[in-house]
Amino acid sequence: MDNLLDKIKNGRFGFKIDEVMSGEHEFEPGMGSGGKHKFEFRVTWGPQEVSKWLNPQSPDFLTQPLQGTVTVGGLCYETPCQGTLQLDYFGERKIRYIFDFEVEGTEYQYIGEKVNIWPWNLPFSHTTCFGTVVEKDSRRLVSRSVTYFKLHTTPQFVSSFRLT
Repeated sequence: MDNLLDKIKNGRFGFKIDEVMSGEHEFEPGMGSGGKHKFEFRVTWGPQEVSKWLNPQSPDFLTQPLQGTVTVGGLCYETPCQGTLQLDYFGERKIRYIFDFEVEGTEYQYIGEKVNIWPWNLPFSHTTCFGTVVEKDSRRLVSRSVTYFKLHTTPQFVSSFRLT
């Protein structure tokens, strides 16, 4: 605990929080079985150093690492993933999840966005994420997804917050 107290005194602390986004996806033609399939990611994200994270001059401004697991029905189940979460409130008004994962020797990348971030539409803009999975090397589109932060999970989300 002394280490965390020292970090806080020196302004060099971070935080972590756990988030679950779940919904469904559909494969592009020829990339998997037809119809809608489960899509879910469970990630932990947060800045390593809040002072850099809050500094608009820093390359880490409102960007933090994330890691966890992803389930892409028909492709993988609870597969490890890692990447970044970008909170672009002041530019494109988006929250962007970018993470990579590997299945049977093929690397994939997920890019998901919560869009149109405005104060008057927070219940929609912060809970709905539109995403794609591509083969990382070829950039070939594999699937499209829509996932949701389910409001009933808010207590678990908030209680997962911890200083690091």
